[in-house]
Amino acid sequence: MNQIISTHNLSKRYGNTYRVKDVNLAVCEGDIYGFLGPNGAGKSTTLKMILGLTRPTDGEVRIFGKDLGANRRLILSETGSLIESPSYYGHLTGLENMRVIQRLKDVPDKNVWEALKIVRLENQKDKKVEQYSLGMKQRLGIAMGLLSFPKLLILDEPTNGLDPAGIGEIRELIKSLPERYEMTVLISSHLLSEIEQMATTVGIINDGLLMYQGSMEDLKNKNRPTISLKTQNNKLAYQLLFDKGFSPKEREDALVFEYLTNKQVALANKSLVEANIDVLRIEEHKMNLESIFLDITGKGHSL
Repeated sequence: MNQIISTHNLSKRYGNTYRVKDVNLAVCEGDIYGFLGPNGAGKSTTLKMILGLTRPTDGEVRIFGKDLGANRRLILSETGSLIESPSYYGHLTGLENMRVIQRLKDVPDKNVWEALKIVRLENQKDKKVEQYSLGMKQRLGIAMGLLSFPKLLILDEPTNGLDPAGIGEIRELIKSLPERYEMTVLISSHLLSEIEQMATTVGIINDGLLMYQGSMEDLKNKNRPTISLKTQNNKLAYQLLFDKGFSPKEREDALVFEYLTNKQVALANKSLVEANIDVLRIEEHKMNLESIFLDITGKGHSL
């Protein structure tokens, strides 16, 4: 599949501190790529480098197969974006702000009306933006990004300031873009639940390092359950089960097994009982995605 965005060892250093270090993103055509990480992890800095708003210390960016440095104008003509917070003229109406971007991008009137309709601002278009709520300003920023219906749309925390209903609407909008407009979407967020519901591919960044990159399906497959088994004599139980082909791990006061079928659990239990080793407890543990995130990054803080 064609790579719409690829970065090679992309890095940004301020003084002696790396904000982003050796990031290799691979965003394929038609993806909704969820760029996930805590606040301050390096998401916005990475997106700014991809758009040419910040110069990398090291590394390179290729978009649509072209080098960003040599083809920035052409690349940006086919790219829409919303980075950090929307840019707008508060004394102008929503429609007037859209007209400014329309002139810059040289797109037809129908694009303006369709973009406003998509983000549900068609009835607020004649209101001054300084009177907009935070959520309305966010939706206007997304409409500006959509105005040219680009091949690539980059959204940095697009659900900021939205109420639950608004978050749901923007989520459904983003999910529809690849099929409806043949658009590839790169979306950053610190909200794992949002990325989980939208993204087809996910990249996890923390402390400027890309800790994981792969399909959302593969990430969820890391969510396989483990079986915890506690006996009256775990050391003896460990040896017995190991000899029978099991691969338990000793953790605290229990033996932990990965990927056991129900039949295998029953066999382990039967083997222990027949050896007169009392089984005190059998439990299934399943990690949620946040636990997987913490496991991948090795960090003790949540998103």
